Amino acid sequence: MFNYLKPAALAFIFFLAAGSAHAGTWTLVEEESKVSFGSIKKNQVGEIHSFSGLSGTVTQDGHASVSIDVKSIETNIDKRNERMLKWVFDAAKPKITIQSKIDMKDISQLAVGATTTMDMDGELKVNDTSIELEAELFVARLSEKRILVTSDGMIMLSTKALGIDKAIDMLKKVAKLPGITRVTPVSFRFVFKAD
Repeated sequence: MFNYLKPAALAFIFFLAAGSAHAGTWTLVEEESKVSFGSIKKNQVGEIHSFSGLSGTVTQDGHASVSIDVKSIETNIDKRNERMLKWVFDAAKPKITIQSKIDMKDISQLAVGATTTMDMDGELKVNDTSIELEAELFVARLSEKRILVTSDGMIMLSTKALGIDKAIDMLKKVAKLPGITRVTPVSFRFVFKAD
């Protein structure tokens, strides 16, 4: 219910920088981008959650940076949104961030309409915890100035690795649940445009 990703998982974004046959910065298109994650409660009830407040850039030299506004979380239950923000995400640190450095050469020659897959390494930071991320990405050049980057498979994140196990325990207690998953599948859709 609250494993994320992240947005995460998110390191994949950087990927899109590769689409740069144009020199310059690529900017994330917030209204067309999204990070989704799943959870299971009571050992049998699956739920889907998401973040929509995304921003990010990829520079000409391949430095990628993406932020996820935790206040944009949507679990489809208002009270649960509040609890997630109170216990899982530190209100004083409202952004989940992803940093990565990518090789622009592999994608700079991608033709309009063409697709490719790549491996991506990055760093995900949630509250005060940073973890390394590895993801396989699917990249499509939509036009000369637009690139789509999605996860090419699920990214699995652990609440223990993210340092939020105690927060999960609190959510489980408050909601009077026998169990909540400690690993969550994450997926994402990112659209970048050339400035």
